Amino acid sequence: MRELKIVRNIRLGIKNLVLNGLRSLLTMLGMVFGVGSVIAMLSVGEGASQEALEQIRRLGSENILISSIKPVEEESSPQVRILMSMYGLTYQDEQRIRETFDAVRTTVPVKAVRKEARLGARAMETRLMGVTPEWFDLVQRPLLAGRFLSYQDEENHAAVVVVTEAVARNLLPLEHPLGSFLQIGGEVFEVVGIVESLGEQTAGVQAPDRQEDVYLPLSTTRERYGDMTVRRSAGSFMRERVELHQIIVRVDDIENVEATAQAIEEMLGRFHRQKDYRIDVPLALLRQAEATKRTFNIVLGSIAGISLLVGGIGIMNIMLASVTERTREIGIRRAIGAKRRQIVGQFLIETVVLSCAGGMIGIGVGVLIPHLITYFAGLTTVVTAGSLILSVVISLSVGIIFGLYPAVRAARLDPIDALRHE
Repeated sequence: MRELKIVRNIRLGIKNLVLNGLRSLLTMLGMVFGVGSVIAMLSVGEGASQEALEQIRRLGSENILISSIKPVEEESSPQVRILMSMYGLTYQDEQRIRETFDAVRTTVPVKAVRKEARLGARAMETRLMGVTPEWFDLVQRPLLAGRFLSYQDEENHAAVVVVTEAVARNLLPLEHPLGSFLQIGGEVFEVVGIVESLGEQTAGVQAPDRQEDVYLPLSTTRERYGDMTVRRSAGSFMRERVELHQIIVRVDDIENVEATAQAIEEMLGRFHRQKDYRIDVPLALLRQAEATKRTFNIVLGSIAGISLLVGGIGIMNIMLASVTERTREIGIRRAIGAKRRQIVGQFLIETVVLSCAGGMIGIGVGVLIPHLITYFAGLTTVVTAGSLILSVVISLSVGIIFGLYPAVRAARLDPIDALRHE
């Protein structure tokens, strides 16, 4: 019986709203845009956060990235520019890290050399990456064709390379990319594999790989290119000696990552007279990004909440006007025996129906906007189930909170005064 009364009151509320259709529609627009903006802004924030978090995860939560950097004083001093500059990580650094710390499971030394690669008339500026076979275990990238570098390649100083998909598309023939021979800096190498590169800048950290990379055994890189490079610019040249450009350290357990990174930094500080290295911990970046994501969502939700507040005030305003217009109706209902709680229920149901109808339309708008953003702007957006549930809860809450005062005011009207109202 009680359920029938609720259904009857809902039908009566919808009927009253339909009688003033245009006014009800204009009132709902506040809820439509409020709910739509909440979903759209949270989806944009979620998409950006997830993309950043995924990029950091690709660096490896158990990895520590140590990179050589040129000291600031050497970059700015004109006297040093005409001499040989020696800085960065060394082979001894890699050996010390591998042998000193029990938590270190694997270390991968990396040597980078920029050279032009040629195949016939095609040419491309590439970055040669001298690595050990473990590199492909620590920085996992999909193998598209052929094979990775092997321990036999490293022992034999083999003249073989693994190239990225971008290099293969620019230089290699489409029919037989494997087995082709690339001329790189005056040396000839056989292509034995092609990998997909996902390298990109993430939270200020350069990923270990780039689109223009060519991987070859570290022993081959040392033998054929050495540790000395010459840079020419504006009629001058500068010689640089850098043994290793990066060391990737894999720790045995994620709980030991930050402590091991701190210990490595202290050890390197004892053997380097200047700060010519940088240590990046993807795990710390991941935690920082997750905290930033929570703050970002709170800020976006607060901004969108202002639109909902405006929509709720609009609903309250229209319901107060409705109470004034229907004062005589309220007096008649009270005169024939309607109780105050029934009057409250009638107007409260109308407000909830109004806000929920606007909320449902707003959900549709909020789901559509992220798709349009992704299609036209190319940004990643993610509509989560949490944002949809939050929108439904907000719609109900706004209807109840902003409809309660008009409903109580209607119920408190004196029946005699209400009947006399014109």
